[in-house]
Amino acid sequence: MDPGPYDGAVLVKWIRCTVVDRRGFERGQRKWAGLLGEPGFRGQSGGWSRERPEEAHVFSFWESRAFYDSFMARSHDRLAAAQSGTYRNMRIGLFDHRFDVKTGFEPRFTDADVVRVAHCKVRPDRSDHFALMQEKVWNPAMAGSPGMVRGLFGEAPGEDEFLVLSMWWSAAEHGKYRVERVERLSLRAQTSADVVSLSGAVVDLEASWTV
Repeated sequence: MDPGPYDGAVLVKWIRCTVVDRRGFERGQRKWAGLLGEPGFRGQSGGWSRERPEEAHVFSFWESRAFYDSFMARSHDRLAAAQSGTYRNMRIGLFDHRFDVKTGFEPRFTDADVVRVAHCKVRPDRSDHFALMQEKVWNPAMAGSPGMVRGLFGEAPGEDEFLVLSMWWSAAEHGKYRVERVERLSLRAQTSADVVSLSGAVVDLEASWTV
């Protein structure tokens, strides 16, 4: 089912967990096709971390926090039941879409093989500078990389936490960007002065998880 014309991902949900029953987890993941038709739902996909093969990542997109909260109150537990007992250490982050990386973002996963997700905790007095450097330094660099498809920059409401999510044709293309540019860009953007901690993953997308 086509959710219709895309007019902006307002809320981004990022889920990480350690999977203890891979087959059961993947079977349950396919049950999330039940999200289709939920009011305000715009898309979902995910896959496995390249660095930590037992770690699963899922990304979902909603038009607004109100639509998301309504889904959580009504339908979430029924869909989630299929994965009960297949994972541990689940961590969930909610982020408001601030701006796009490269062209207009849409939660479409069919033209990308890899998602790079970076989670940044920033010093409170440096949040504005960090966001500005993302827009002026990092975004043009990523947008100019041949293998980069699209991405977004999100902010956790009320927190000094940010999410940078980028989609790539392949891990090899993302690797070229990292090797050639990251150290130089970090110096230019004064990243070490802004960021308290940085974590993330390179995620190989699983087509069967895409809703």
